[in-house]
Amino acid sequence: MTEKLCPCGSNLNTVECCLPLIKGKAKAKTAEQLMRSRYTAFVLGQIDYIIRTHHSKTVAEVDRPGIEEWSKKSKWLGLKILDTSAGQEADQQGTVTFHVQYEADGKTHDHREHSLFEKENGEWRFLDAEPAKTETIRREEPKVGRNDPCPCGSGKKFKKCCA
Repeated sequence: MTEKLCPCGSNLNTVECCLPLIKGKAKAKTAEQLMRSRYTAFVLGQIDYIIRTHHSKTVAEVDRPGIEEWSKKSKWLGLKILDTSAGQEADQQGTVTFHVQYEADGKTHDHREHSLFEKENGEWRFLDAEPAKTETIRREEPKVGRNDPCPCGSGKKFKKCCA
């Protein structure tokens, strides 16, 4: 474990990054740091840490067996932080929007989440989450129809050319 890069994507060794938090030897300074360490806990199957870093306001809603099954039956492929708002050392609340990819049941899955973190007794805790909204991609040009001329300039119908 000492020579492996941390699963959270920090490019630090796990021992220097998330493991001190997971083992209780350090505290998260920011909401993002807690988010990254919780992801690493999922990768490492450290369910106690995931529960321990949950806020007391919502910890009763946690499905420990479900979390444990998801953690252990998934091959975690990576974490990407998409956005953060507040959540610094001096803040009391913060949000982290992230994207995780994992494999389960032979399929690759995308999990996007907008997570709310709040300090409790001076320590960052995961409070709640909602699915992150994905942006709708809008074409600048109209879609080419099957019977329209092919955009490649061949003079043929699109369906007979590049479709």
